[in-house]
Amino acid sequence: MKSAAENLTPTRVKLNVEVPFEELKPNIDAAYRQVAEQIQVPGFRKGKVPSRIIDQRVGRGYVLETAINDGLNDWYQQAVAETGIRPLSRPEVEITEVPDPSATEGQLTFSVEVDVRPEVELPDYAGIKVDVEAVKASDEDVEKSLNDLRSRFGTLKPVDRPAQADDFLTIDLTATVDGEEVDSASGLSYQVGSGTMLEGLDEAVTGLSADEEAIFETELAGGEHAGETAQVNVKVTAVKERELPEADDDFAQLASEFDTIAELREDLEKQAADAKVAQQGIEARDKVLEKLVELVEVPVPDTVIEEQVAAHFNPESGGHAAAEDHDTEEHRAEVKTNTERAFKNEVILDAIADKEEIGVSQNELIEYLISTASQYGMDPNQFAQIMDQSGQVPMMVGEVRRRKALAVVLGQAEVTDSEGNAVDLTDFVRPAGEEASEAEASEEAAAEVIPSDDPAAAKF
Repeated sequence: MKSAAENLTPTRVKLNVEVPFEELKPNIDAAYRQVAEQIQVPGFRKGKVPSRIIDQRVGRGYVLETAINDGLNDWYQQAVAETGIRPLSRPEVEITEVPDPSATEGQLTFSVEVDVRPEVELPDYAGIKVDVEAVKASDEDVEKSLNDLRSRFGTLKPVDRPAQADDFLTIDLTATVDGEEVDSASGLSYQVGSGTMLEGLDEAVTGLSADEEAIFETELAGGEHAGETAQVNVKVTAVKERELPEADDDFAQLASEFDTIAELREDLEKQAADAKVAQQGIEARDKVLEKLVELVEVPVPDTVIEEQVAAHFNPESGGHAAAEDHDTEEHRAEVKTNTERAFKNEVILDAIADKEEIGVSQNELIEYLISTASQYGMDPNQFAQIMDQSGQVPMMVGEVRRRKALAVVLGQAEVTDSEGNAVDLTDFVRPAGEEASEAEASEEAAAEVIPSDDPAAAKF
């Protein structure tokens, strides 16, 4: 078989494929066997009908057509491998020549047009300069962390006063629409200011004491009356506040592995400093990626982007429901922009991963699977099984590889804060506690899976 690739545009290729008769012959023989199983001819057992009888009954042309259809995908995949293209879309096939049905020689020729991942020219990305906000862990950060920890060990005690922010209430709710009761619940627990129930509830309960009630209007979010305006009566039956344990050595021993509150505070201070570095690292990561997109020209295949946008608004394909307030011209433009940016990000990072010869270890993939499973609230083993059955593991390997590529570039970047100080992000791009040699830095030290908060999370 011969194949050749013709570039139509930077993102679209035409493959010209020639399959000689000797390579087509096995498919013709298989097609005869397939047809023999499908027809019944008096005097012949099923599956034992001779080829000449099949030619008389159904025609050699049908057999040839069956052979071509059955083998077309294999020849296309072989042509893809030979030419080294990376298809992005469904191929459009045109058969231009077939052997004469009565002949035993000749060739099959066909052409395929398909969108492909473009080749890009990478700049020298070592030493990319980015600026981030100057951040420093403060005493307030440490106190907040300590108070958050104390809150986890706090106890609720009833108070005889009006409810205020952060109090814990026990409430009864009754909702009516046009004077008719549509829902009710009693004995509900609610923290003032959490905003986890009905809109307007926080304002209604603030200032109420036990056994007092109020009425407010809100839009119901669920049930058969979802979207309707209801009048809700809320009655407070109990007001409680969280009583925090004293921040002393006893608390440190209860809540941590430390013996003294001084040691606990020191650890919380280190955690706060690490959190600030991570905050700078995320900002630097995003800005480095923006710089790469500015430096690298990436042709975008319009048809692929349009398919992604259409899938986003098509609930049948797993996208979002096309509600009137969702499927708008402005929203489509936003989704298209994000999808184009995601495509450029992936092409650039894949090219960097190729250049840096970045691989993905089994441990790195497992770490990514566990992290992603936790985001969905799923058991890691169950999530991994679903990904494997749906053929998504290669996509996840590619995602980890791209993140490692970005970590490599970030590790070589010159990062300064808004006060002109150099920012050391070594710990941000290297797994905690791992000592790596300089030679390992581009591969092992960049192995940390950096969480992605990019809204353009489309996969190509």
